Amino acid sequence: MSLNVELLEDSFALVRPNADRFAADFYDRLFAAHPGTRQLFAGADMAEQRKKLMDSLVLVIENLENPGVLTGALQRLGARHSGYGVAEGHYAMVGGALLDTFSDHLGSEWTPEVKQAWIDAYTAISGIMVRGAPAAAS
Repeated sequence: MSLNVELLEDSFALVRPNADRFAADFYDRLFAAHPGTRQLFAGADMAEQRKKLMDSLVLVIENLENPGVLTGALQRLGARHSGYGVAEGHYAMVGGALLDTFSDHLGSEWTPEVKQAWIDAYTAISGIMVRGAPAAAS
């Protein structure tokens, strides 16, 4: 699958200046839609968690054309998440909340093409992370 790098970069550039608000909205949306996910963050510093979310998105955007770096980083991230209790089924919940957050923050810039670019990207990202999860058991 090829990703629409330009649309991903351009749309992310629009939300990045409001990174903390974007991340807070994402977690609010995730917890409202899937209250059980809140337990995965028990004891977490949510300000730090918001920063980690945005750092991960920056990592993805900055390495879209460097799949070797991106794949390794995402596999390690998947292994860490597995160690926190994240299961494969959680990825769909996160993806839905992420897409909805992008939609809200991008407003009229959330076109069908941008939506598809993020669906494709998240599908690829979550797939790589899921494949990295078994490393947590090692």
